[in-house]
Amino acid sequence: MGKTVPSYRMALEFEIQKWKSSRKALKSEEDVEAFDQLMDMCRSHASAASNATNPIILEPMIMSILLAQQKKLQKLEHLLNDLIWQNCANPQLEITNKL
Repeated sequence: MGKTVPSYRMALEFEIQKWKSSRKALKSEEDVEAFDQLMDMCRSHASAASNATNPIILEPMIMSILLAQQKKLQKLEHLLNDLIWQNCANPQLEITNKL
């Protein structure tokens, strides 16, 4: 009989567990929260990452994190552009916001 291979989700959780000591060593609550958010990003993209069929589990984890970060950057960029356009349409808005 052949050897069974754990699912990506199982391998992902195992990899996250391997990083627990690093998580505990983080000094601030802000760093711990950021770390947990990164791991949640990996979990939220697990279905797509499992299609990579990559034996090195860290690579799809990093790609999942990069994808989530890119989505956040794009959202912030759109919000910033909207604010710039609003400011161009109403220059007084800048003055009142600074007060």
